[in-house]
Amino acid sequence: MARWILHVDMDAFFAAVEQLDQPALRGQPVVVGGLGPRGVVATASYEARAFGVHSAMPIAKARMLCPHATFVPPRFARYEQVAGQVREILASYSPLVEPLSLDEAFVDLTGTERLHGPAEETAHGLHQRIRAETGLACSVGLAGNKLLAKLASEAAKPGGIHVVHEQDVEGFLSPLPVGRLWGIGPHTAKVLAERGVHTVGDLRDVDASLLCSWFGPRGGAHLWRLARGLDDSPVVPAREAKSISQEVTYPEDLVQEEVIAGEVRQLAVALAARLVEERLLATTVRVKIRWADFTTRTRQVQLPEPTDHPVLIADEAVALLDRGGLHAESGIRLLGVGLAGLVPATFRPEHLFAPSALTDALHEVRSRHGPERLTLGFPGGDRRLS
Repeated sequence: MARWILHVDMDAFFAAVEQLDQPALRGQPVVVGGLGPRGVVATASYEARAFGVHSAMPIAKARMLCPHATFVPPRFARYEQVAGQVREILASYSPLVEPLSLDEAFVDLTGTERLHGPAEETAHGLHQRIRAETGLACSVGLAGNKLLAKLASEAAKPGGIHVVHEQDVEGFLSPLPVGRLWGIGPHTAKVLAERGVHTVGDLRDVDASLLCSWFGPRGGAHLWRLARGLDDSPVVPAREAKSISQEVTYPEDLVQEEVIAGEVRQLAVALAARLVEERLLATTVRVKIRWADFTTRTRQVQLPEPTDHPVLIADEAVALLDRGGLHAESGIRLLGVGLAGLVPATFRPEHLFAPSALTDALHEVRSRHGPERLTLGFPGGDRRLS
């Protein structure tokens, strides 16, 4: 039985959703990202990319390159809603769907011919259905494995379909830069370039023993397989999240310790709300701090029992600032809070000094009036780190 793996990549997803929801933005350059001086581009529409704007670029540079673009903050709840529509479509073709992010996923179509017809016909039908039901364009790659399918969807951008048959693998891969292959980062690509290896075709011509002498037995064997488009990794359906986190980069460094503690509490409350929404409890709380000199440290604590209580989680997060010696001597540019050890909320432990009714009340305030209306105070009034 022939193996067929499909890769779907929604084109300029965040920006495309903004253009979908605001028709006046269609055909115009749109940049989605943090709008502050330290913000970065999350996604740029193809109209903005024509001016050199790309993901992970500082928003300030994007404004210089494309000052007439429309700059909008991300709306992740809306993007998740649309991504859910896409996932439902994909799941109707195969139970084996592996999301990589909100905007891309693998689908294993092996053995689905009796239900949906030949894999190529299925790919075309799926491609058309996503556009018809969501109003958004996607790029689709179809091949014998995940490596080739992802490369095929990249070749199909924007908005097309590319199929790589077994007999076409060598011709498809040979002209590609080696950096396009999974597992070949900038350092490996640089080492290969120094040895005259620039394309996948060049890499295929290198003897396996020589690759092993350059990168070791495992590394050399891996590169040998990549050059031939060999990949037997399975499509793994989505697993339950092992952790969640949220962090903020501030436009100005934070130096007042009571402000820092307040920001940590707000992040903790937001994560607790996500636990409730996803019916999870956390057993570990983490805090991340990045100072003005970019030094970064993290601290974590194991909770005595799983919880989704915002006050308990916030108290533990702030306590980590004390216990970890995470002070603001040089100013803080980034704060983050994470929750790990997530378990299904099949029960909710009751706490003597933090009743569940308080949890319900806090989440009710957030859902009705928005997170900006909810601020937790400190026990005993003003709170400063010791």
